[in-house]
Parts: sequence; C-alpha cells; structure tokens
Amino acid sequence: MNNKKNVVRGLALKSVCAALLFGLSGVAAADQFGIQVAGGLGDHHVKKLDLGFVWDPNLTWWQIGDWHFALIGEAHVAWWHTNEGNVHENIGEIGVTPIIRFIKGSGTIRPFVEAGAGVRLLSSPRISSTFTLSTAFQFADMAGVGVQFGGRQQYQAGYRFQHVSNGGIKEPNPGINFHQLYLQYNF
Repeated sequence: MNNKKNVVRGLALKSVCAALLFGLSGVAAADQFGIQVAGGLGDHHVKKLDLGFVWDPNLTWWQIGDWHFALIGEAHVAWWHTNEGNVHENIGEIGVTPIIRFIKGSGTIRPFVEAGAGVRLLSSPRISSTFTLSTAFQFADMAGVGVQFGGRQQYQAGYRFQHVSNGGIKEPNPGINFHQLYLQYNF
C-alpha cells in the first residue's frame, strides 16, 4: 500500500515539475532583456553615471483601454562623483529595483509613467567632508516618465526623479535626490 502511494506521489511530483518547466519555458521565451545608461545630477553637486540591466518578464495586468500595468526588474551599478569636500570624490553603488509601469500597449511610440522602490549598497556613506548618508545600505525610490519606440520597441528614453536615503535606519538621514535622463536598448 505504501509503495503504491509513493509511486502516485512520485508521478504527481514529476507531473507538477514538468508542467512548471513547460510553463516557465513559455514565460522565458516572452522575456525581454535590456541595457540602460543614465546620467544625472544630485544634491551637493553629486554627478551620477548609472548602468542598468533590465528584465521585462512580460507580466502585465489591469488593461484600461490601450494602456496596461507592467512589472519590470532592474539591477544597477553606478558611479557618483563630487568635487565638494575632500573625503570621497568617487562613490560606487550597486542595487536592484522592481518597477511598476503604466504603458500604452500599441503604436510606434508608447509613452509610460513608472514608479519603483529598491535597495542600494554604497562603497562609502560619507560623500564629502560636510555630507554623509550614515549607512552604506540605502533605499532608492523613483518616479519617472518615458517613451518606448522603434520597429521592435527596442529603444526607450526617459526621465527619473530618484531619492536615495537610509529610511531612518541611522541618523543623520539627509538623503540625496537625483534628476536622471536615461537611454535603453532592449534585445
């Protein structure tokens, strides 16, 4: 009797795994990846150069006319530079951000609005002799607008306002704001 239950469980488990793999292969085929380059200016004369790796798993919902919501994932590596003070004129940043985008679903030019919140890790929280973020671990909120275009919708351009702060983990927590322009190519 136990042997029969084990065989049934094994078949059920294999069936679920096969269905999952089959389903995920369809999702993976619909995935779109991109690379993004951004430049920005921040408070305290901080300049930022950002390289982003973008994943669009094609998760969409809540269609309103020709518009819908989409979930996008981004991983970032950035370089901050300031000539204010003499502590760190160059800071490194890495992090990830999930983004919710409200985008037009068709047309040659597809405008969108987006918002996201992620985490960042800085190589140093001390930006200059007069400005520190207190912790290397930071949260990064952003909101932006942009357009997607091209024959295969392979290009994207946009503007983002980004706020980076430690969320009150440690004081002082002044945060820093960036205004960024970005270009993206989707494969």
